[in-house]
Amino acid sequence: MQVTGQCLCGAVTYRAEIKQDVCLVCHCTECQQHSGSPYRAVAAVADHGFELLTGELRAIQRVADSGRLRERAFCPACGTNLYAADAGGGGFMGLRLGTIEQRAELVPRVQIWCRSAQPWALLPGVPQFPGQPTFEELTVLLQG
Repeated sequence: MQVTGQCLCGAVTYRAEIKQDVCLVCHCTECQQHSGSPYRAVAAVADHGFELLTGELRAIQRVADSGRLRERAFCPACGTNLYAADAGGGGFMGLRLGTIEQRAELVPRVQIWCRSAQPWALLPGVPQFPGQPTFEELTVLLQG
């Protein structure tokens, strides 16, 4: 599914090809701290599926709860976080649902890092995984 989006101030706009069936909620402590909320909702970007249309991004790198070095890209003007990806490319790129114009069409299908979740923030009826699922585990969760 092709989506468009922008940061809060509109300085950064993008187009992306996402995997519509791979929308998830992450309850890891880093997502909680970085978002200022109990979780972060993301859509998986297809390989090489993100295109910056206007503006520029800044990024920070940090070792995530998974142990992987992750890069978080944001608008330098307003601070809106747009995505996180494995530093150096490859791996999972999570585009922030709140920045996607078509976000009403995207429903989280799984919750990850639930062992870090605030108990009142778990979404009823959405499958839960205690940590970071492997690709195979995520595929099974999304199919069932």
